[in-house]
Amino acid sequence: MEKKLIHVVHNIPPQYDENSRILILGSFPSPKSREARFFYGHPQNRFWKVMARLFERPDFQSTPEKRQFLIENRIAMWDSIYECDIYGASDASIKNAVPTDLGKIIRCGKIVQIFTNGKTSGRVFEKYQAKTLGRSSITLPSTSPANAAWSLERLIDEWRIVKDTLEQEKPG
Repeated sequence: MEKKLIHVVHNIPPQYDENSRILILGSFPSPKSREARFFYGHPQNRFWKVMARLFERPDFQSTPEKRQFLIENRIAMWDSIYECDIYGASDASIKNAVPTDLGKIIRCGKIVQIFTNGKTSGRVFEKYQAKTLGRSSITLPSTSPANAAWSLERLIDEWRIVKDTLEQEKPG
């Protein structure tokens, strides 16, 4: 059976406010995330487990709890792709990508560092957004279940830079 690409427009609003200090960009939300209307909604994606361990807190139970965590920790979140043709959740299948306009997040918050979750997000950011924004990003290993080569412990070690960056940017 042939895999059919479908055209999808991002349906999750960006998460940020004027206190945001870092921006974490995924590539494009999975069908489960689009259904949940929030980032990293697939139960096998390890993003929220990594954040819980890094910030020494219990696992997240709800979207409002995740939103509150992001606000309290000055983390902005969105994706580098706004619309594309895609099969399921496969970044490798993405065609005709339209990049997200990240300008409003950069202008509103005081973003000191941009992190991309995985190579696809990093490539899209570098190709379409870095020059326009005059910013660079640090690409971290994907928390996707498709990145099975990375254990949760290895992901936590690599993602520690997020917490370290936030600690250097403590208010006051």
